[in-house]
Amino acid sequence: MLKKLESFRKAALLPFLAFIFAFFIGGIIIALSDSEVIANIKSPGKFLTSFGAKIGNSYLAIFQGSIYDVNLARGESFFRGFYPLSDTVVNATPLILAGLAVALAFKSGLFNIGAQGQFIFGAIAASYVGFKFELSPVLHVSLALIAAMIAAGVYGGIVGLLKAKTGAHEVIVTIMLNYIASFFLLWILKTKTFLRPDSINPIAPEVRPSAQLPLFLGEDLRIHLGIFIALITAAVIWWLLNKSTLGFKFRAVGANSNAAKTAGISTGFVTFATMFICGALAGLGGAVQLLGANHALSADIGGSYGFDAITVALLGRATVLGTVLAAFLFGALQTSGLNLLSVTGTPFEIVQVIQALIVLFIATPALVKFIFRIKKDVSDKSIAAKGWNG
Repeated sequence: MLKKLESFRKAALLPFLAFIFAFFIGGIIIALSDSEVIANIKSPGKFLTSFGAKIGNSYLAIFQGSIYDVNLARGESFFRGFYPLSDTVVNATPLILAGLAVALAFKSGLFNIGAQGQFIFGAIAASYVGFKFELSPVLHVSLALIAAMIAAGVYGGIVGLLKAKTGAHEVIVTIMLNYIASFFLLWILKTKTFLRPDSINPIAPEVRPSAQLPLFLGEDLRIHLGIFIALITAAVIWWLLNKSTLGFKFRAVGANSNAAKTAGISTGFVTFATMFICGALAGLGGAVQLLGANHALSADIGGSYGFDAITVALLGRATVLGTVLAAFLFGALQTSGLNLLSVTGTPFEIVQVIQALIVLFIATPALVKFIFRIKKDVSDKSIAAKGWNG
């Protein structure tokens, strides 16, 4: 038990320090981007006071915009103040699933850049089942989710098949398939099947109420059943990687494909199976986003979830727990952006700068160790050197 705790502490230390340092640098950028702070630069006392106040107010706005806003609770119920947290959970839900799609590929030594396209295909399949058929609620939701996983799984499996049979590099193939998915979505929204009747805007009919994921904390909070789907899926992926024979094969190929092949493991099968499951995970994320939040397929259904998933998996060091926590962090940062702008006037792009800084410091562990004077552990290796198995 103590060994596991020590292992967890070592694994979490660098991401935590990267997070703290990124917020420190981000705070400096926030303060120096404010004209009122700069106007006081000739007066050290006023400058330092305004400098600290700007940083404090900005991070308070981030907290109120993503976790709890006391202003929303005034005159209403205490729980109304948690509305920002419900938004954070809603934003984090598809990120958990898409992040797992990238993290699982890392474990097998693959780089799944195609979560964006897989996410879109999952949303397309869920949308069609959601508005086309009239079924009982449980059956309808289940069929929509299964259809999304199959469609996106096949789309991801194409990558695994091409790599296993022809040696095509998964990074190039997934990037190209992202473009195909994006343009396919634009086309399909103009077809008679998907275009909403009497509408010239590229938007599909809204999925039937029986296919929508229900809210479980009432209409005042946006949290829907999708968060439980995401967390249960994360638990299943943890079991798959750590307790199953197939997961052992994934990790063996990711650690050393040549050694795994010598041991009798079919690397071609592992490659295909990994990309199929990764596609299904990302597609499930697209389905959950559509059925739980958007309710109608549109050109921007994918947003940047597939690309943010790469960052989430990287920040989570390709572990299941780390990916889930990183998804909540990025969900909180995305949710708080508008509140940061409205309360302090700080541009939303600053939030994106903080996200980029977190990734930068995670990707350069030697820099973080140098800054915080952490002694180099001989057994410690970078994520890249470990095949993303951190």
